[in-house]
Amino acid sequence: MNTPALKVKNLSVWLASGSGRIPVVDGISFSINAGEATGLVGESGCGKTMTAKAIMGQLPVTGIGVSADAIEVEGRDIYKLKAGQKRAVLGRDIAMIFQQPATALDPVFTLGQQISAVYRRHCGGSRRQARQTMLEALRGVGFSQAEDIAGVYPHQLSGGMRQLAMIAMATVCKPAVIIADEPTTALDNSSRALILQQLRQLQTSRQTAILYISHDLSVVRQTCRDVMVMYCGRIMETADCQSLFSHPRHPYSAGLLACIPQLGKTRPAPIRSIPGQVPAAADLPAGCHFAPRCDRAVAQCRESVPELDASGGRGAACFRPL
Repeated sequence: MNTPALKVKNLSVWLASGSGRIPVVDGISFSINAGEATGLVGESGCGKTMTAKAIMGQLPVTGIGVSADAIEVEGRDIYKLKAGQKRAVLGRDIAMIFQQPATALDPVFTLGQQISAVYRRHCGGSRRQARQTMLEALRGVGFSQAEDIAGVYPHQLSGGMRQLAMIAMATVCKPAVIIADEPTTALDNSSRALILQQLRQLQTSRQTAILYISHDLSVVRQTCRDVMVMYCGRIMETADCQSLFSHPRHPYSAGLLACIPQLGKTRPAPIRSIPGQVPAAADLPAGCHFAPRCDRAVAQCRESVPELDASGGRGAACFRPL
């Protein structure tokens, strides 16, 4: 059996407080094979970005705790590496495309300088070699005038072009795994289509494994084979995209799908919203965290935590699945 490009076992993240630990990500596990894309979806505040930053080791050292049985990249457990060893891996074997490229890119260096610095940090080589590789990375994401783009500063580009530059930086060392955190947020339709096209090309041409984090289920449906639905730091449902969109099993998944406008129908069904809102991490309800918003909840849902059994490739953490 092939080794997954990314394998996460029992990852938890919590906030430290005077009264104890406040859970943000609660013991999640998943794996992604080379050349595959998996979506992680859910409302804002459900722990998606915290999951990504925990995998990448990007969370603050103080005030936030992280534990995991393992975080493996191509079979190597990076969670157990020392800080210096982990810095050598992050950006080379696993890289991240951040949600806000305007703040992730350094405003005082040109794009060419920043991308070249990443390459030389991980791969070495001469300045000439780094520049050549940097230009190839820019051309690889669609910049026909790569030399001109390499000489500009981040503020001189549009949001879509900054995101493409961020993809070039993330892929310049040809990592096995890419975590894309809301890469199409606040972009127009043409820019969004271009970003998704470049991610698909990376997935197929380089057999890159992609963890695609988004609140936009329609985008995940276009790009991913499998999907995980997260709520309050827990994985509520896992399935392949086709099965999830045709027959969601968890009421939360069904609620998210009901919020998507249905176009092309004579009389489309009215858009429904999920009642209530995501609770604060410090005020999570007992039992199933979704129970207060669920119209199928019974006493058991408010008292016990449903387990996620995805041994058959699909599972729903629900006592009364659809």
